[in-house]
Amino acid sequence: MNAFTIAATILIALLAPLGLLAARRRPIDGLIALELGSTLSVLALVCLAEGFHRPFEFGVAIAAAVSSWIGGLVYARFLGRWL
Repeated sequence: MNAFTIAATILIALLAPLGLLAARRRPIDGLIALELGSTLSVLALVCLAEGFHRPFEFGVAIAAAVSSWIGGLVYARFLGRWL
């Protein structure tokens, strides 16, 4: 274990409170939790790729960043109809 894998473990553990926040609060708060969760997930993927010394897995983190950004925009678009 090195510092990157420990950081990835902490980042993944921080996703649990965001899930509770998204489930129990208003939809707009859920959108904020979704965006923060996607940021934490991408950072965890980057830390895991660096921690296991696999530079080709950075592409997974980039793909996750792009898809989570697009997903957040789509979610906000459909959420805007009911607010």
